[in-house]
Amino acid sequence: MADPVSIEAAQQASTVAVSLNLISKSFGATLALDNVSFDIQAGSVHALLGENGAGKSTLVKLLSGLIEPDRGTIQLLGQPVRLPQPRRAHRYGIQTAFQEMTLVGDLTVLENMLLAYAPVNALGLIDRRGGERAVSAHFTELGMADIDLYDEVRELDLAVQQKIEIARAIFRRPKILLLDEPTSSLSGRDVDWLGDIIQTLKASGVTTVFISHRIPEVRMFCDTLTVLRNGQHIVTDAVTEHSDEAVIRMIAGRSIVQAFPPRPPDAGRFGPEVLGAEQLAVGSKLHDVSFSLRQGEILGVAGLQGMGQLELFLGCYGMSELRAGQLRVDGQPVAINSPRDAIHPAISMGLLPEDRKTEALFQKLSGLHNASLPVIDRFARFGLINQPREREAVSRVFDQVEVDHRAIWTRVGAFSGGNQQKIAIAKWLLAESRMLLLYDPTRGIDIGTKHELYLLMRAYVEAGGALLFFSSEIPELVHMADRVLVFYRGRVMAEIAPPALIEEAIVRAALGESALGESALGESNVSAQLAGKAGL
Repeated sequence: MADPVSIEAAQQASTVAVSLNLISKSFGATLALDNVSFDIQAGSVHALLGENGAGKSTLVKLLSGLIEPDRGTIQLLGQPVRLPQPRRAHRYGIQTAFQEMTLVGDLTVLENMLLAYAPVNALGLIDRRGGERAVSAHFTELGMADIDLYDEVRELDLAVQQKIEIARAIFRRPKILLLDEPTSSLSGRDVDWLGDIIQTLKASGVTTVFISHRIPEVRMFCDTLTVLRNGQHIVTDAVTEHSDEAVIRMIAGRSIVQAFPPRPPDAGRFGPEVLGAEQLAVGSKLHDVSFSLRQGEILGVAGLQGMGQLELFLGCYGMSELRAGQLRVDGQPVAINSPRDAIHPAISMGLLPEDRKTEALFQKLSGLHNASLPVIDRFARFGLINQPREREAVSRVFDQVEVDHRAIWTRVGAFSGGNQQKIAIAKWLLAESRMLLLYDPTRGIDIGTKHELYLLMRAYVEAGGALLFFSSEIPELVHMADRVLVFYRGRVMAEIAPPALIEEAIVRAALGESALGESALGESNVSAQLAGKAGL
């Protein structure tokens, strides 16, 4: 096997940065990768596409040194290598920014940036001031100078955490950068920010592997693409060689003619108000917000990151205290002071939170235990759980959301992001929640699973449920919501309903139409990014 010195020497001679040769990897009975072979050209931006469970994450872990292949070889710049641990991958110049972030929530931003790689002085002691100067200069260079290096990571928004994850990978000066769903938590301006960084790295010779479900971003950022399906290599080609429909067909193994289910007619479809709010104020970001959610309705919420939409969801669910205002359920004032109040049968509310990994599910528990937890008392008598009855009930909702029955006994962390999201929804279907708050439910999910979630959402409201639905993908709101509340600086800038419910109208309001005007919209690429967050 080659050492990092020989890799460095070979860099100028090789045009292929990464070569995967007949790579196979199994996890128990599951064959995650099946004789996969393809090359990634040096200095290119290479997209890695596929449905959840196609093998993308397994490949990222192999190249990151987290796991080793059962069979096959990996070559870097023409030299065969072994990557038995992350530190070895780092020595070869491979750095990864993971979708399921590796930041330590209890540490500060600075401590996370320097973790395991803090500079030391002549005495071998950590040079904290030197580290702070280096990170501060790095953040300034990346346009992140507004982030306080001494904030604890757990207190930051998910989008800010994602930017720090990316910044940390770049801080270590990679030759090969793996970006695993880097835009899944980012909105328009931050997508622009990442695009600029990718192009700068490309100009300096860095090879970038870009894992995404979003075709518009693949077309904007990438030179070449590889499609995986069911652990097998389908194609590696120039991005320009295939239409969007052809790429979708290769990813899904079928043609998805219509991503969104048809919108039913409005006449007589909505029942009485289920959840209402009057002049809500939550934290420092949400001010004077009122709305009414009716039975059978999908009420959409749009806005750039940090405009108060997250505070709205947390306030309605009792996770953040209301500074002002009043909530109503079935037209009557209620106090929802905790999630326990929200899930009580008298209110019957469920929440799909921003981060499914840390907030929606217990990764080390089985799907059965995750799904039954909110209503475990239903299956208990005299302190003992009737396990056959519990298993039967969970099995029924797993059938409803189309999750494999092995989820009943398998830990949730072993499943793809799409299946985890289905299990999180199944939990509230089992609880028979009358209303669901869905916060960006399709984040990081492939197009096939998205379509399944859209059908679940439509079936839920047609059965009498009510949905409050935030999405960072504007086309989802246009096609799925009956009305959309657009947030700007903590307030509802606009309420838009058909036929005025179009992407341009949402983008204008999200950018603060009255403040920005036509010229600002014309000069900004943010509107194009927001409107383009469709596809995969």
